[in-house]
Amino acid sequence: MLARVISNATLGIEPFKVDVEVDVSEGQFAFNIVGLPDAAVKESVDRVRAAIRNSGFRFPVTRITVNLAPADTRKEGAVLDLPIAIGILMSQGVVKPDRVDDHSIIGELSLDGRINPVAGMLNLAIGARAAKCRAIIVPADNANEAAIVDGVDIIPVSSLKQAVAYLNGNIEISPHRIDLHESFQSASKYLEDFSDVKGQEHAKRALEVAAAGGHNIIMIGPPGAGKTMLARRLPTILPPMTIEECIETTRIHSLAGTLSKHRFLMATRPFRAPHHTISNIALIGGGTTPKPGEVSLAHNGVLFLDEMPEFHRSALEAMRQPIEDGVVNISRATMSVTFPSRVILCGAMNPCPCGYLTSPDKQCVCTPAQIQKYFNKISGPLMDRIDIHLDIPPVRAETLTRGKTTGESSASIRERVVSARNRQLQRYKNLKGIYCNAHLGTRALNNFCQMTDEAKAILETAINSMGLSARAYDRIRKVALTIADLEGVDVVRPEHIAEAIQYRSLDRYQWL
Repeated sequence: MLARVISNATLGIEPFKVDVEVDVSEGQFAFNIVGLPDAAVKESVDRVRAAIRNSGFRFPVTRITVNLAPADTRKEGAVLDLPIAIGILMSQGVVKPDRVDDHSIIGELSLDGRINPVAGMLNLAIGARAAKCRAIIVPADNANEAAIVDGVDIIPVSSLKQAVAYLNGNIEISPHRIDLHESFQSASKYLEDFSDVKGQEHAKRALEVAAAGGHNIIMIGPPGAGKTMLARRLPTILPPMTIEECIETTRIHSLAGTLSKHRFLMATRPFRAPHHTISNIALIGGGTTPKPGEVSLAHNGVLFLDEMPEFHRSALEAMRQPIEDGVVNISRATMSVTFPSRVILCGAMNPCPCGYLTSPDKQCVCTPAQIQKYFNKISGPLMDRIDIHLDIPPVRAETLTRGKTTGESSASIRERVVSARNRQLQRYKNLKGIYCNAHLGTRALNNFCQMTDEAKAILETAINSMGLSARAYDRIRKVALTIADLEGVDVVRPEHIAEAIQYRSLDRYQWL
């Protein structure tokens, strides 16, 4: 007898409908799954057989063929365990087909019949809605995540036996719902705040400028100067996430399996800080079946690379295209997927290998050649994508002991950032793919960055007298435009250019 069950799978973050067709016929026992299953799907043979038996149902000892359509698209993971089991039971008449036709069924089976949560549930639920299913049967631990999607009923089940009873009409399960707005509000609180940072007013201002214009930034300072502490608070002054950004970011984390039953919504800007030993694939994404990397998990947030010169050069170079284009394209022989990766890159490094070149209290023991070799670990093309170079001096003892108890809060800084971002959104409303000053190309920058004659004279003098590179020219203008936006003016003035020039410290180092 032939049975058909609707399910869903994903290719990258994009979902697609899967028709699970089960044929149980006479013949010597065999259990074959076709339709480009990966290893995890093939292993469902043993999980499904044990789950059916241990749930009190009879497993047919005949020829079983399972086809996963479309047959030319690869399926991965254990999300198809439950629909395969339901299909087998339907073919025996154990499950009535009445309710199955308009339900999408998703879940991984344990050997005892329990239904385990799966990764990517938000994407799968979006796929079920697109397939016009009335309801989705999902693992109970995935119910909150799936309920983010409206327009489709979410039916949580915890075991195969419960799923069968529901489909046969023996029990009723109320659709699971959440208050998305309330969940968004409760999850949109940060643990860190800029009020915790003592001193470093110049660094706070630079981070405010970076947040307001979406600029990439690198901080250079001795160990213990507070680079990591400052970086961790950068997401707290970025504009609050919209519901659309929240769902887009949650979809990526759902696919990566970083969500849980209680933390099912990414309502705060992501902050990702991978270790410098990370591989290229873990940073950018990929694998036999492509998965998002750290640069995509930081989408709509901050990617922090501490001790940036210690990262593998190939990994750093691989980031150039994602941070420039805002997407990661991963191509394999059988598939090509795209993950979003619009991030603010925040790097941190010492001024020299020993770390104390700029320290007023400790003596640097590095030679000029060692310092130059250290800085050359970060290539020019990558550095060209970083607008702000910031010197971080060590905090003096009297600042820690006698200074203000608390500094300016993240909330008050964020108000200025949001105001500047709104000006940019209005300015670039007719330009596709440009949402802030950091996204401007040379032509658009020439059109929108209006400078006074005095500002032009200062910039020309800085380039000629301070040895600033030609690539610094556009970077300074972008940052100056952001500073003008923070002030609420349309024309870049001399003081804006002067402040922007301060944020090019690496261009002033004589060994570069």
